[in-house]
Amino acid sequence: MIGHLEVVTRGSGLHEFTRELQELVRSSGVPEGLCTVMIQHTSASLTIQENADPSARHDLERWMERHVPEGDPHFTHTLEGPDDMPSHIRAALTATTLSIPVDDGRLALGTWQGVYLWEHRRRGSRRRCVVHIGS
Repeated sequence: MIGHLEVVTRGSGLHEFTRELQELVRSSGVPEGLCTVMIQHTSASLTIQENADPSARHDLERWMERHVPEGDPHFTHTLEGPDDMPSHIRAALTATTLSIPVDDGRLALGTWQGVYLWEHRRRGSRRRCVVHIGS
């Protein structure tokens, strides 16, 4: 089964969409298999991360900002604003595809794991993900 999810972001940072993805898995009727998620953008990415303590997300976001800052004078791709090239680099350093086992009709995530879209642009956006669920 192939489906689509749209994740609306309000700006940069980690945006959890575990619940929406789990609902898509449940509605697929696939009891065991694999859920593959791919984001169709080059300035956002996907990750599985802790979803209990928000400070973990905050620390990840601040770490990325320090290591891939805006305003690097070596960037030549600047037509879409100062956050565009850093967004592409951040997406390249993370993941654009995730594969999660499906067990008993549910995502086989650990207790404190959530699925996140990592928006790397400062402005909000509608991000589209393609989801394949198969046995």
